[in-house]
Amino acid sequence: MSDRAALLKGIRAWLVFFVVCLVLSGATAFPLVHELRWTDELLRASAVGDQLPGLADWIGRVRAGLDRADAEYPFLLYGTDWLAFAHLVIAVAFYGPYRDPVRNIWVVEFGMIACAGIIPLALICGPIRGIPLWWSVIDMAFGVFGVIPLYVVRRRIKRLEELTAPVAVPVPAV
Repeated sequence: MSDRAALLKGIRAWLVFFVVCLVLSGATAFPLVHELRWTDELLRASAVGDQLPGLADWIGRVRAGLDRADAEYPFLLYGTDWLAFAHLVIAVAFYGPYRDPVRNIWVVEFGMIACAGIIPLALICGPIRGIPLWWSVIDMAFGVFGVIPLYVVRRRIKRLEELTAPVAVPVPAV
């Protein structure tokens, strides 16, 4: 296998990994009420809730809020549907670099910028919305861990670009 083919295969594998993670994280926003109900019940029935009472209390509070919103104001949950949809749409954009990495490197760089943007969002909006700092750290971890495969992909695309750069052929003087 040539260097170019190996780089392309690696780029595509990392992109598939990133897209699968993006789709899974987005898809979990659709059944949020049910997920929180199951998580709350699991924490309360297991020793984990006793070991991490702050987590158990936070999940219980979030569940209560979602249950109330679902019962009295279900239209509020439409916002999480849009969150899920946004993840799916962004995932589709990564088909561009999958198909032609060098030409579509901007999508990877856009993803890296989006990952970096998670940190100020969590630090600013978290306290405004009453989110515990430790939960904001978990949210920020998505940006930190999300940027890693994109960084690897970007570096490989740059190497691929060097391998596929046109070679200047000198024109003989007359």
